[in-house]
Order: sequence, then C-alpha cells, then structure tokens
Amino acid sequence: MKQPFERVVVEHGATVLRVCRSVVGPVDADDAWSETFLSALRAYPDLPADANVEAWLVTIARRRSIDVARRTARQAVPVAELPERTAPADGRDLDLWAALAALPDKQRRSVTYHHLGGLPYDEVASLLGGTSAAARRAAADGVATLRRTYPRFAEEGEQ
Repeated sequence: MKQPFERVVVEHGATVLRVCRSVVGPVDADDAWSETFLSALRAYPDLPADANVEAWLVTIARRRSIDVARRTARQAVPVAELPERTAPADGRDLDLWAALAALPDKQRRSVTYHHLGGLPYDEVASLLGGTSAAARRAAADGVATLRRTYPRFAEEGEQ
C-alpha cells in the first residue's frame, strides 16, 4: 500500500530541493521544487505501489528544473543597477553552486544525483545513460574537482 502523498513530500522534500538547487541554482530552486511536487501529485495515483519513489521524484525534479531554467532564460529581469555579485539568500552557499555549475555536465549530474539526490550509481547510470562504473567515475571526478576548486575545501586543504 502506498503512503499518503503528504508523507512523500515530508520524506523526500529535502532531497528534491537539493536536486533542484543543483540544476537551476538557489534562486529558482523553490519554483522547481513546487512544480516537481505538483507534477508528482497528479501522477501519484498511477504510480505502482512497489516503485522507487525517491528515484521517481528525482527524475521529475530534474525535468521540472530544466523547464524552470529554460523559462527563466527567456525572461528579462529589469534592474536599476547590476550587482557585483548575487547576495546569498537564507545563508545558501553560492560559491558551492558556482563550483558545481562549472563541472562538465555528466560530472555535475552524477554528483547531483548520487551525492545530493541519494540515488545509487545504477539509477544514476539509467538517468544519464551508460554504465554504473561510468557514473561512479564521473561522480568521483566531479568531487575531486570540487575539492580543488570549491573555496571552502581549498582553504581546508591549505591548513
């Protein structure tokens, strides 16, 4: 028997938000999160009881995040002056987002799905295409690059 949808949101909401943030960044992640759960709510009655709900939600989150990114890219945002740098919202780490965004696509997505989304490498491989070993290698290479380029890790390594 499937659990109530409200419980699904509580249990997997943080994971979905991490995936959304990694794809669209901290500014648009809330919109992608909302759209993910609206889409999931519509499809939930037809989801088999034995389905991997987390993997299903991560897949929806990735697709909704891409939709939000495309929509945002088409919208002009008028401002009086351009800021030097976006201010962190709610203590979010924009340096991490920048370091993650600088990774090659397959590495970024592998790190996102495995380390932020919590998916096993077999499921990451099915999302990206390829083998589990390739997904593991891409994630490892991505993490190694983050350790070299992400300021917090670089500072810790110097000490």
